[in-house]
Amino acid sequence: MGENPTAGHGPLKGIKVVELAGIGPGPHAALLLGDLGADVVRVQRHGQLPGFLERPQWRGRTIVEANLKDPADLAKVADLIDKADVLIEGFRPGVTERMGLGPDELLARNPGLIYARMTGWGQHGPMAERAGHDINYISLTGILNAIGRKGERPVPPLNMVGDFGGGSMFLVTGVLAALVERSVSGKGQVVDAAMVDGALALSHFVWGMRGVGLWSDERGTNLLDTGMAFYDTYETADGKYMAVGAIEPQFYALLLQGLGIDPEGLPMQLDPDGQETLRKLFTEKFKTKTRDEWTEIFLDTDACTTPVLTLTEATTNEHIAAREGLIEIEGVTQHAPAPRFSRTQGPVPTPPPSVATPIESVWAD
Repeated sequence: MGENPTAGHGPLKGIKVVELAGIGPGPHAALLLGDLGADVVRVQRHGQLPGFLERPQWRGRTIVEANLKDPADLAKVADLIDKADVLIEGFRPGVTERMGLGPDELLARNPGLIYARMTGWGQHGPMAERAGHDINYISLTGILNAIGRKGERPVPPLNMVGDFGGGSMFLVTGVLAALVERSVSGKGQVVDAAMVDGALALSHFVWGMRGVGLWSDERGTNLLDTGMAFYDTYETADGKYMAVGAIEPQFYALLLQGLGIDPEGLPMQLDPDGQETLRKLFTEKFKTKTRDEWTEIFLDTDACTTPVLTLTEATTNEHIAAREGLIEIEGVTQHAPAPRFSRTQGPVPTPPPSVATPIESVWAD
């Protein structure tokens, strides 16, 4: 009883995960583990089953209801976690301890438990107790300051870098690593995943370039931040855009060829003093044709020049369609499970149920 129809397939077949309901990277991490075949049970407040907006985020799960302020319900949740391999919680530090669901208590009951904690600031440090969002976590790491054009204010990169790149992806990495280690030691442990830590790890390349003097704190003057004309976006004749990433010399040569530009007499590709000249030239050229016309010109080349698609347009892109990278669940387009596996690929994730499962029936013997 209480079985998740998605579970039992994929490389995490047999792994049981309890997710204490939250928002943002915690649920996303649970979704990713579910996509990999884990049996995920989300513990939700009574009467708070997912609405239309939340349903795509909570796919592939069983949902149970509990009041975490009620000792009787807390006892049921603790009993459920006793049967789990992984617990995901995204509260501020100390909250689960005050509930009686802290790592000391739960690991004493279930020594093999992977206790996965997702926060913005981490479990300790001067700001550990503070509220925040993606924009705040990446602002303190230097990453937000690095994103934007020269002379303009920083641009928040949606919430991809902090919440999901630096948050849920590193929580999942920690959970998987701890599961591997447990297969040797037989012991669980606490995973402290902080978005500030993960965001810093994502920016290793920039830190490396900075360390050898190849990255400036001045926004929009570097290799990958629109400082170079060959790594930027350009408006086309129809008001749409092309993305250019022609870094390597051979790819840059193909860019010039596609644009119909004679390289003779041009500034050197990497000359900082020549970038505005190149940018002006590229801007003028791209304005002479529509985005679709440029797409056709660069389609079968290695010029690293591609159309900038809207989300709607991405749903019909030939390459994404060929890889079935987007799927539809309950009429909502969303990502297909990633990465792919040769032997243990799981099925299309199921939508979350419309009714809760009685907590006592989940993973019942």
